[in-house]
This record gives sequence, structure tokens and C-alpha cells, in this order.
Amino acid sequence: MSQFKTQNTQALAQEISYQSTINACYLGNFIQAIVINLPALLFVIFRETFNLNYQQLGFLVFINFTTQIAVDLIFSGIVDKYGFRRFVVAAHISVFIGLTLFGLVPILPYDTYTLLVISTVIFSCGGGILELLLSPIVNSIPTDEKASAMAILHSFYAWGQFTVIVLTALLLSLLGNSLWYLIVFMWSIPALINSYLFFVAPLAPPLEENLRQKSRDLIKIPFFLVAIATIAFSGATEVSIAQWSSAFAEQVLHLPKITGDFGGIAMFAIFLGVGRVIYGKYSNKIDLTKIMILGAILAFLCYITLALSTIKILSLMAIAIGGLAVSLLWPGTLVLTSERFPMAGASMFAIMAAGGDLGAALGPWLIGSVAELSGFGLRGGVFLGSIFPIGTLLCILWMKREIRKNN
Repeated sequence: MSQFKTQNTQALAQEISYQSTINACYLGNFIQAIVINLPALLFVIFRETFNLNYQQLGFLVFINFTTQIAVDLIFSGIVDKYGFRRFVVAAHISVFIGLTLFGLVPILPYDTYTLLVISTVIFSCGGGILELLLSPIVNSIPTDEKASAMAILHSFYAWGQFTVIVLTALLLSLLGNSLWYLIVFMWSIPALINSYLFFVAPLAPPLEENLRQKSRDLIKIPFFLVAIATIAFSGATEVSIAQWSSAFAEQVLHLPKITGDFGGIAMFAIFLGVGRVIYGKYSNKIDLTKIMILGAILAFLCYITLALSTIKILSLMAIAIGGLAVSLLWPGTLVLTSERFPMAGASMFAIMAAGGDLGAALGPWLIGSVAELSGFGLRGGVFLGSIFPIGTLLCILWMKREIRKNN
């Protein structure tokens, strides 16, 4: 049976070449990295130019991810009914419009913070639909290496994160902080290009409705509920350190922006991508749950080091190694859940994405709020953030036990 399945999926793949689809998905995750990471790189500029405080900046992150949560949940059933193409094309156009408006903020004669919020909502709508669709699009392509394909897909988020960080830092150093909006305009262009690529790329049909496992049945299963909690804690663990590292390096470590971005968050992105690529290559030889447990423990140590250490190089190392620590927490949770519920369809990925976005929204916002209100600054916020990898660890240990029992 296994041999027949392999031959069948290979025959389907030969019949239709999905390489252009896979490439568009890779670029889509790259664009998702732009949506999530670019605003955070401008936090210090916004703080100094527009007199925004840490709580307001953290709230922008909160809006980004809560918008994505809403979009994930609203469109999950609709996507399963009408297919992927029209929504994935519209998502890229939404990202383009939102980033363009974001860049126009200093020019338009309206309240600056209100415009930042509105533009964040627009490009976050597109980002949410991308997060909802890219994983099930790749998962629907005929292949017997879905875990590997998922890891490689998510590695392109890391490469996008690295590229956005490095190019943005370089351009800011060359052009000056006052021309930040030109850089935002530049980063809006890939979304316009990829909208066309998805318009012409072949897409595998979604699961037929009579074969899909319904969401109302999934949410009654303890394993699925714990999987949502796992990806929520994972999202908070990964995104909190990614969102605040640039500001932390400048405001706490007192490093020049380009030094902090290159030595900290850029290295975080590299380690994040390397961890996912390594798993993608050796997924058949790696116990995913064990690696995720080790990753959660290592992430906790990175948070504590960042919060307590006064040694700059050690703090930068904690940020960088944090990328390796969290690399498989989010995609690994998706892999474990899709293996447990292979007939769930796009709605399952939507609920999981919403859970991850909830953590990614609350985590940075809580850190920003504690930094602003506690009197301990960003160190105090990061110390609070150490609870996120602890929550991740406890959830993974439970899932591992359940997987062992079922096996």
C-alpha cells in the first residue's frame, strides 16, 4: 500500500508541475516576514520622530497579529468552499496597499498614530490570509515529504526576516532615518509581483467537503486544544524576541542600530532559517518532539540571559541563539497537528494560525506594557517573556505523551 501511495503521488506530481506554485509560496512567506518584521525595525524612529511610547509601539504589534487572527477565523470556511486562488491574490494586493499607506504616514495631513494603526490593519489583513493559505497550499501539493516541505516553507520566513533586517539597516544608514518611508515603499513591491505569480500558478484542489474533518469536531479533541495552546506559546516565544530585539539593542545595550540589528536580530533570523532547513533535510531521521523540547528549554535560557546579563556580547548571543531555539516550535506544532488530523483541510490551519497569532500579539504587547509601566524597562519586559517558552515546554511534553500513547 505504501509503495502504491508513493507511486501515485509521484505520478500526480509528474502530471502537473507545481514548482512555480512552491516558489510563489516561498516568496509569500518572505512577504509575511516583511509584514511582521519591518514595522518593528522602525520603532525607535517612530519613538523619536512621532513621540510614541513603548506601550503604543507594542500595541501596533498587537493590532498586527489580532487582525491576522480575525482574518484567519473569518476566511477559514470560505477558503475551503471557494478555493485558494482569489484569496491569496487579494492578500498580496492588501499587503501592497497597506505598506504603501504606511509609507505615506508622514506626508498625509492626518493624525500620525491613527494612520499607522489603519495601515497596519490593512497589510495585516493580507498577512493573515497568507498565513492561513500558504501552509495548506503546500500541504495540498502531491508529495510524500510534507514535513520537509513545511519546514522549508517556513525557513523562507527566516530568510525574509534576515533580508528585511539587513537591507533596512543598510538603507537607513545610507539614506538616514528621515527617509524611512522610501524603504517601506520598496518593501511593498514584492507583494505586487507575487500577486501575479499566484494568479497564474497551478493550485491543487482543496479537500472535498464530504471528506474534510469539521472544525466543530476538532475543537472537542484535547490534543487539538493543546496544539492551539502550544502554537500560541510558540508564537509568543518567537515573535516577542524578534519584535523587541532591535529596540533592546539600541535602548538597553546602547549599541548603534546597525550593530544591534546585524549582531542580534539578523543572526536570530539566520539561526531560525538554519534550524528549519536542517530539519527539512533530515526530517526522517529526527525526533521532532525531542528537538522541540530542547528548543523550548534553550529559548527559556536565552530569555533569562537577555533579561539579566549586562555583558553586551552575551546578550547578542542570546538573541542569535534564540533563533535556533524557536526554529521548530511553530512549524513543528503544525506538522504534529497535521499528522494527527490529515483530513482537516484549511480550516485546521486557520485555527492553528489564529492560535499562533494570538500568542504573537499578546507576547510583544505584554513585554512593551511591562517595559513602560513597571519601571524596569525592556529588561523587565523580557524577564516576563520567559514564561512563554515554559508554557511551550509544558504543552509539548503533554503532546509527546499523547503521541506515544496513540502509537
